[in-house]
This record gives sequence, structure tokens and C-alpha cells, in this order.
Amino acid sequence: MDTPDLPSSSPRRRARDPRPRSRRLLPPLTAAVCAVLLVGGCSASSPPASAPEADASGTARGAALRAPGDLEEGYQQVIKDVLPSVVQIDASDSLGSGVVYDARGHIVTNAHVVGEEKKFKVTVATGEEVLDASLVSSYPEQDLAVIKLDEVPDGLKPATFGDSAKVEVGQIVLAMGSPLGLSSSVTQGIVSALGRTVSESRAGGGTGATIADMVQTSAAINPGNSGGALVNLRGEVVGIPTLAASDPQMGDSAAPGIGFAIPVSMVRTVAGQIVRDGRVTDSGRAALNITGRTVVDDSYRPAGVALVSVDRGGAAADAGLRAGDVVTKIGDSGITTVTSLSEALANDKPGQKVTVTYTRGGDSRTAEVTLGEI
Repeated sequence: MDTPDLPSSSPRRRARDPRPRSRRLLPPLTAAVCAVLLVGGCSASSPPASAPEADASGTARGAALRAPGDLEEGYQQVIKDVLPSVVQIDASDSLGSGVVYDARGHIVTNAHVVGEEKKFKVTVATGEEVLDASLVSSYPEQDLAVIKLDEVPDGLKPATFGDSAKVEVGQIVLAMGSPLGLSSSVTQGIVSALGRTVSESRAGGGTGATIADMVQTSAAINPGNSGGALVNLRGEVVGIPTLAASDPQMGDSAAPGIGFAIPVSMVRTVAGQIVRDGRVTDSGRAALNITGRTVVDDSYRPAGVALVSVDRGGAAADAGLRAGDVVTKIGDSGITTVTSLSEALANDKPGQKVTVTYTRGGDSRTAEVTLGEI
């Protein structure tokens, strides 16, 4: 879709949109990104059968803390257990991180880390050996991708993936990856919030994804952490660090202590399909099945999304919408830009019914739309 890059938050002096402006996490010379996907949403589904599981005791690798006095020892044990599963990925024009998904050499990372590349150099955290890897599939709509080592070394250690339903605000988490190219780096913080919807732009190689249900964390996340691991103190991966908030009042520099990770439920869903089928076969992302653009009013303020084209047999077409209509509301959510449209749909599911308010020839109308899939 041909859509403009739009900020996801208002200037500080105005009433601010709670959704923060964010940037993707590549090395320092990579441009910051901040917002747009035309239409879409996601829903976390049950983990695929091929997804790695915790051991029978429910405790991953025996790293659970037993008392407050064990905190330092607990950190050290988690790092010892998990860091061998976190790798550095060199995609020729970008550098990021990845997490070993299974013993067959599959590695999950961000789509914006792999970009348009098909071949990669991978360095494991426990040694200097550089391994070759190839792209299996990239899913920019959720900013996730899977690559696979061409040759699997002995002792490759898959990560243990946790349960999004058990992630709670206040839990201590560690972020592991290669910030600024410093491999095997670890920072600590807490889960600051859950259920954030965050958008990134297509500028500087961004995917333009709008991602729902993200985990907000205070653990320091810097360029190069993309695709790494956000880990709890049981040694379970609970998210993939992807974005850091930026402050438009300070030249879009990083806002310390505000980072975002894709929830592990979506990681397992997307990666599981790619590993099993070679691509994502069931996105779980709701869509109107249209191409649109932001329109402005007489004061040049964003005022809605004009439908440039409507997919035949798609959700909008079946509800009677057509090219030229301007969507102004989804349910109770006002729509002023393509980003706000994407965010309004981010938590909806295919097959769900929503009321769409739109204008046609200056007249305001409504239509009940059964959402399609992106």
C-alpha cells in the first residue's frame, strides 16, 4: 500500500495520544521510525505444536528464584542459561539479534532486521564462530521473520518460550542481544505495561507494522537489540524486543526506559507457522481489505481515510463500501489517518462485525462490516 508516514503521537503541548512514538532497533546509523500500516490487527492464538515448551515441571531450566536474597544469583543463572540461545545477525546493511527457536537451527528475529536480504552471518553468544544462515520467511505485518542456519553446530541450544498469559506488570525481565553491535549484552528492568499498540513507519527500512498487545519494559533497549530476547527470571522468553520510544521534542532521540517487545504468544504463532509451512498461513489479523490514504480538511488537518481501492469480495466491498468513500470512524474510535485506522483494527479479529462510519458525496453513512483477514 502506498501510505504516508505519520506520527503516532501528538505534540507534547497538546492532549497526547497514549500510544508512544517509536523507533525500530538497528545500529546507530539507522533512521528512527514511528508509524504506519494501512489496515490490520492481530490476535494471539494457541502455540503451534512445533513451538518449544518448558520442561514438565513448568520451570524453564531450573532458573526460578527462591528468595529475595537469591536475586543476584538468579540473574546470573538466567543469563548463563539463556544467553547461549541469543545470537547476533549480520544482514550486510544492518545488525540485529535473534533467538534460537529449535534444535534444527531455526532462529526467530524481526523482519526489519532481515530486510530484503536472503543470506546472513550469525554469531552465537558463546563463541566467535560465524555461521551462515538463509531466510525461511519474513512476515513484515507483524515485524517477525525466521532464518535457518545452513549447518547446525553441535550443542545449539534452543530458547524456552514462555506464556503471554502469565506475564504481569512489575515482573523483573532481562533484555539480551547486541545493542550497538555489542554482542551478548544484558540489561534489566521490569514489565512496565501490557497491551500496548505501537506503530512504526516504512522510513529507513521499517516494516510499517502496527503491532498490538506489545509488552512495554523499562529494560534498556537500544539499536541492535531488535530480534533479541526479553526474558523472565524463570529463563523463559516472554517477548522479542522490537521498538524503543522516541521523544519528538528532543529530535526523536530515544526516551530512556520505554521499550516494546512483541509478545511471545504472537512470536510462537508466527514462527511456528513459518517453521511448519514455510510461511504464515493464518495471520489472525483483521482487515477491511482496502487500499486507502489520509485526507485532510479545509484547515489541512487529517480528517479520515479515503478508499483508493476496494478488494473485490473483501470485507469493505461486501458491506457496500466503494472507492471514494472516506472512513471516519470504526465503532467508537475516530479515524483521521491510516495509522489510526490500523490501530483501531489492531485488536479485532477476522470475522468480527464492526460498524464503519464513512462519508460519500458529503453525506455521512454507516455500514456493518464483517472484517476480513490481511
